[in-house]
Amino acid sequence: MFVSAEEMLKKAVAGKYAVGQFNINNLEWTKEILLAAEEAKSPVILGVSEGAGKYMTGFKTVAAMAGAMIEELGITVPVAIHLDHGTYEGCLKCIDAGFSSIMFDGSHYPIEENVEKTKELVKICKEKGMSLEAEVGSIGGEEDGVIGAGECADPKECKMIADLGVDMLAAGIGNIHGKYPANWQGLSFETLDAVQQLTGDMPLVLHGGTGIPDDMIKKAISLGVAKINVNTECQLAFADATRKYIEAGKDLEGKGYDPRKLLKPGAEAIRATVLEKMKLFGSVGKA
Repeated sequence: MFVSAEEMLKKAVAGKYAVGQFNINNLEWTKEILLAAEEAKSPVILGVSEGAGKYMTGFKTVAAMAGAMIEELGITVPVAIHLDHGTYEGCLKCIDAGFSSIMFDGSHYPIEENVEKTKELVKICKEKGMSLEAEVGSIGGEEDGVIGAGECADPKECKMIADLGVDMLAAGIGNIHGKYPANWQGLSFETLDAVQQLTGDMPLVLHGGTGIPDDMIKKAISLGVAKINVNTECQLAFADATRKYIEAGKDLEGKGYDPRKLLKPGAEAIRATVLEKMKLFGSVGKA
């Protein structure tokens, strides 16, 4: 059913491509991302924030829904289900719920506390066969109430966390969640290069994948980024397609108000967005 993200990311580092983490928000999101991954023959990571988990009534519900969907749709590509920006308590809940991967975001703690808590989770994840992502240097913007200024991580602190035995590392390199402002300075490749030199083959994670120019994405992958997170772009595509459907009055034609019809254009837009990203990341055909 679900797999740890460890192997898919090691292959991505070796093959110089990145695996997309696409955040899920409901049934439509999950279904379309899985179908896109199967169509592209690409490994995929289903990201679940604590807020989205709560919205979908809990992590056990999310894991059960996604697991059943993989079976019913006949999905053959590797799928990891991953907690995004988890608190320590959230990580423990996802371990209990049957997730195959978690992210502990200890970036807002002093480095010593981040190290201590990450170390405890490394031990649990190794025992359970799960993959673990850690973070150094907060990611800018806001996601489920977690606000970061988009600072650049200290490469030495990155090495401290990487040496604990985590499977992937999110290092702040000026990236932010949500829409990028007009005055955004771009990614700090100097920081990314310094982090990569100290952490070696450790798969690096780029959060806030929406709105980063394609050439920057490709350069980041060449410097060791093996996992790229996308959420806002799918939300925007879904909202745009749904708006067009309603503005065209389609919901007033026949049974156009039926949620299965009403949500269909948005769902198709999610799938198209995911396929586009998989091509950009180079993961197509890598399952």
